[in-house]
Amino acid sequence: MSRLLDDQENAHGSSLSSHPSLRDVHSINPAQLMARIESYESREKKGISDVRRTFCLFVTFDLLFITLLWIIELNVNGGIEKTLEKEVLQYDYHSSYFDIFLLAVFRFMILILAYALCRLQHWWAIAFTTAVTSAFLLAKVILSKLLTQGAFGYVLPIISFILAWIETWFLDFKVLPQEAEEGNRLLLVQDASERAALIHSGLPSDGQFYSPPESEAGREQRKVEV
Repeated sequence: MSRLLDDQENAHGSSLSSHPSLRDVHSINPAQLMARIESYESREKKGISDVRRTFCLFVTFDLLFITLLWIIELNVNGGIEKTLEKEVLQYDYHSSYFDIFLLAVFRFMILILAYALCRLQHWWAIAFTTAVTSAFLLAKVILSKLLTQGAFGYVLPIISFILAWIETWFLDFKVLPQEAEEGNRLLLVQDASERAALIHSGLPSDGQFYSPPESEAGREQRKVEV
């Protein structure tokens, strides 16, 4: 029985300790609360959070890195102009790397439009781009002849596949949870500031305490008693 009571007390203590931010917020004075609200509002005025900006930079890196690898492949296989004409103008699904480059452009346009311009707070856009990328690359590797064309037949599909899934992980486990946490923290700070303002306005100020002026009758009575 005592062990059960100890377990209940530990569970109750852990539940109380799981909300330190709320206690900390309500223990801050109104000046600090206003400073925190102004800091959060200044972050919102910037238009995009730091973690979302990092995600957009990584999406840009994805496009530039795939483009760099494709240009190197064009230069290695007989010169850029000749190979570019062969892979673009005479496009062949079974031997061209041009579609992998277009796949990187597709990811860049969708993700930047959704998460930088529209500031989407959901994962559906990156789920769509990752699903399309994965399905296309798997079909490309199975049906094409890339694996017989040297190292780039392995490097470009694998790198493109890995980058797409890193973007998905970063958005789902870093960007969206951190922004949701900051939003909840802002709501807590605003709620605490409103309560502090109500409590502060309910307390009487120094000017509300005053003593009435002493009358002439009171002064004469005091002189008689003396």
